[in-house]
Amino acid sequence: MTRILGLDISKSSVSACLLLEKPDQPRQFYYDHKFLKLEANAEGIRALLELQPDVALMEPTGNNYSKLWGTHLARAGVEVRLVGHKELRNYRANHLALPDKDDDADSLALACYYFDYHQEPRRFVQIRDEVIVRIRELVLRLAHLNRVQSPIINRLRQDLAWQFPEVAHTQSVRGKSGQVPLLWGWLCGVRQSKKYDLLYKLTVGLGITATVRHHAERLCNLQREEFSIEEELAQLLNDSRFEKYRAIFARFGFGTRLQSVLISQIYPIEAFMDAEGKPEVRIRQGRNSKKPTKRHLSLRRFQKALGMAPSLESSGDKHKTKVIGGSDLCRKALWQWVFTRIEPKRSRLANHIGIKLGELLDTEKAVGRPVKLVRMKVAAKAARLLFRELVK
Repeated sequence: MTRILGLDISKSSVSACLLLEKPDQPRQFYYDHKFLKLEANAEGIRALLELQPDVALMEPTGNNYSKLWGTHLARAGVEVRLVGHKELRNYRANHLALPDKDDDADSLALACYYFDYHQEPRRFVQIRDEVIVRIRELVLRLAHLNRVQSPIINRLRQDLAWQFPEVAHTQSVRGKSGQVPLLWGWLCGVRQSKKYDLLYKLTVGLGITATVRHHAERLCNLQREEFSIEEELAQLLNDSRFEKYRAIFARFGFGTRLQSVLISQIYPIEAFMDAEGKPEVRIRQGRNSKKPTKRHLSLRRFQKALGMAPSLESSGDKHKTKVIGGSDLCRKALWQWVFTRIEPKRSRLANHIGIKLGELLDTEKAVGRPVKLVRMKVAAKAARLLFRELVK
């Protein structure tokens, strides 16, 4: 008999529910059953493994919380499946009629979910292999470092405006070999610059304070960490499995960071296809036209993974589309790619991809549409083109 373990993960503990079969009355079972609460320590991990589950189910609650429990279970040979937040919420409320959300109700719902849907793989969040998981971790770490640096740089520029105004708005970037940006390195004393030495002698500013030098040192440390992460990402992307993907990415002019973000979300592309490995297309009656209409389901799933799938919201005479779900990181990265690679004509790709996307962008801007909306529309078009290129 299969032992199914539902785990609801909190910051430093989990609520566990072990089932051998789905209870006939889940709501009554919820009130009668004694749920386990296990702490994130050696005793808690040992108690978890002593349950000897065959399959464990949990929500994808970020790398920081679910990683500990999932890794120990996987090492013990337990199959770990992830259930999406939205899917679990609907299942708990609509199918099991459990009371208001709490940890015990979630752990029970997770265990029951397996019995109802274990033969439908698409009901579960895709479980990625070790390389993909590591790429995902590094991509998230880079995004974090970018967020951390921005307020430090803003503070530095504000202070330099009265301490050394001649360089307050200088754009200083890291060297290709990993050297820290010259200005920040010079401010904290790790790089020499005769140019900045001379400017500082003639400055009208009031003098650089220790606080600015400490901030510059922090930035340099963050930049070094960023460079080491980028080097590891480059090595991981050299995996032979990604060669065809990267060849297609090159046609779009995607940089290493964007390639990493995309790989972490869409590999393998077969996960979006039907059982025969082909794009899933179904013909259904159109709601308004009442005519047979093609539904490109694989493309839709792909767009949603990239955060580029619009959903229709209708109420009375109001109809609007809104992007809901998917990867915020992908959506932002593609938007930035449009801003830097497609919008500036001097940087635009010379192939059919660049021409098609460039023409769309120019046409939309020419008729006066808001530029942010135009960029998002071009990014969505790029996602559809990318899917078709990958399918080929």
